[in-house]
Amino acid sequence: MGEVDPAFIQDLQHRPKLGVIEAEEIPVIDLSPVTNEAVSDPSSIERLVKEIGSACKEWGFFQVINHGVPLVLRENIEKASRMFFSQSVEEKRKVSRDERNAMGYYDTEHTKNVRDWKEVFDSVAQDPTPVPLTPHEHDHRLTYWSNSTPHYPPHLRSTITKYVKETEKLSLKLMELIALSLGLEAKRFEEYFVKDQTSLFRLNYYPRCPSPHLALGVGPHKDVGALTVLAQDEVEGLELLQVWSNDAYESPEHRVVVNSEKERYSYPFFLFPAQETEVKPMEELINDQNPSKYRPYKWGKFLAHRFSTNFKKQVGENIQILHYKIK
Repeated sequence: MGEVDPAFIQDLQHRPKLGVIEAEEIPVIDLSPVTNEAVSDPSSIERLVKEIGSACKEWGFFQVINHGVPLVLRENIEKASRMFFSQSVEEKRKVSRDERNAMGYYDTEHTKNVRDWKEVFDSVAQDPTPVPLTPHEHDHRLTYWSNSTPHYPPHLRSTITKYVKETEKLSLKLMELIALSLGLEAKRFEEYFVKDQTSLFRLNYYPRCPSPHLALGVGPHKDVGALTVLAQDEVEGLELLQVWSNDAYESPEHRVVVNSEKERYSYPFFLFPAQETEVKPMEELINDQNPSKYRPYKWGKFLAHRFSTNFKKQVGENIQILHYKIK
């Protein structure tokens, strides 16, 4: 990518304000009570649950340490990712994703109709993954997203598989802690992920940008799933959890800035439920004083709609959970 094409230029209100962002106050949560068998004090788990609840309410995201994902897996992902994205565009496009199969390489993704300054390589955690063929309510046909396997580097697919397995374990453990922080049973969310989950793993590459004051790696947005775990040990609370918690926890809007001197990589795991999941506030969290704030919606149809918009410019706003909010 060279000079900034007009397709990348953000509206004035969304353009990045360059400078150092102080992050000292962002919660750092030690997961040792649930990842280290030597830590068996019940009170330490209670403190952990309270810390997560506070972080979800006040920030919508937090950093974790002692999370149990082996460092070597992170290092292997980083090496393999750099090798893949270092290839020519022609080579990378041999495993491009398209409207028939949303998994693979892509370099023209848009956020709110502005092109993102990035390249991606997407994989499903469960291969193949069943999803609705179309977003139309009465169309019950399914299609299957399958992973693409590049020729180079030859170990990329196995490297991703190993990393995703461990990151999925971490994600489900975090969902248990989040459930407890909401006053729910630890396994309350488990039913949505034990079979046919639609979770995704992405390699993100943000090349050097000649005009970082005009473009963004990803424009302002809220992620749509239950949880996103970034390889930088950062965890972001997201929109699906916002509905389940009936707005007790809110998804933060965020964006990705780019740099004129350094390229950047990130490796998010998106925890998504099974396609047939009906998303609505948890019954235990609604009552006469706190009525439901959202209409139920089918996760698979929502997901199909979101992915169908990746391949064409939108006339209006892309579908958001706010469209299901009861006014």
